[in-house]
Amino acid sequence: MKLARFSFEGKAEVYNGVIEGDFIHTYSGSPFEQIEILQEKYALHEVKLLSPIIPRHIIGIGKNFVAEGSIKPPMPELPIFFFKPITTVIGPDDPILFPSSVTEAKFEAEVAIVIGKTAQAITPDEASNYILGSTIANDVGAFQFFHEEGHWTVGKAFDTFCPLGPYIDTEFDYNNARIIARLNGKELQNSTMEQIITPIHEMISYISGFMTLMPGDVVLTGTPAGADFMRAGDTIECIVDGLGTLSNTVQQR
Repeated sequence: MKLARFSFEGKAEVYNGVIEGDFIHTYSGSPFEQIEILQEKYALHEVKLLSPIIPRHIIGIGKNFVAEGSIKPPMPELPIFFFKPITTVIGPDDPILFPSSVTEAKFEAEVAIVIGKTAQAITPDEASNYILGSTIANDVGAFQFFHEEGHWTVGKAFDTFCPLGPYIDTEFDYNNARIIARLNGKELQNSTMEQIITPIHEMISYISGFMTLMPGDVVLTGTPAGADFMRAGDTIECIVDGLGTLSNTVQQR
């Protein structure tokens, strides 16, 4: 099932929908409990897709992929985790806005996992039972604000620095995903989950050991080699085979 949020004809009202082919059907209820698909539907080209979820928490992981052909290190005892505030979230085709203090920032195409139910101290073998589905993320970071002692919060936390979309797929095989990024049409990232260091189920298990994961939390699973800098005027496309394309332009405020 492909779950989305959307608006129609520029109206402020936000609808929840299920994408089927070239149409999106509205639904009632909660994807974390039960939904009822309604008769009302729209053609996809008539609607604006929004971020498919407004997360409670956004938890990212750093340095979690190796380049193709490189020797993969063992999973670290203490992975590099960080938080992004919900004000970083934007949807497909929304602009990534650089404040005056930022002239360039790195794009990072990633698979994002949406948590579907409360998870506390779960094992890796249990993790799949707590996942609602997958979407695409662009984990934008202004490296000039990364502290030399290793603190990433400021550089990761600017408004609009976490595009998500275009939808949540509840059946996507995230363990075999191929992640691609194109900057102004030029492909700069293209790799698979075979290069991941801390696998997704291990990651979710680890996080659930130090914080309770709740429905709607989003876990960013890391980005392959090739992430680069983007500037005002650029267009960045983050692509995951089977999950579609998340495209955003970059603008200076």
